[in-house]
Amino acid sequence: MNPIYYVLLAWNLAVFVLYGLDKRKAKRRQWRTPESVLLLTAFALGGIGALLGMQLFRHKTKHWKFKILVPLAAVVTVAGLVGLVYLGV
Repeated sequence: MNPIYYVLLAWNLAVFVLYGLDKRKAKRRQWRTPESVLLLTAFALGGIGALLGMQLFRHKTKHWKFKILVPLAAVVTVAGLVGLVYLGV
């Protein structure tokens, strides 16, 4: 398997953890990760990790931006993976 897939897996795991840490900080009323950073990491091919983090941690599930954009980022991520497979990478 091409190392790029391992990088994408690690990146999505990191985005998943980022959403979990932000939820934890929210509960503790600590400094939070900006929403723009959360969305940017999702659209930087971390959409699957973001979507899973949103659902598992129940984080940002009531915000319309996240309800729409994170699933869209997951679609972009899957499309990117399909594109890589199609190109034979």
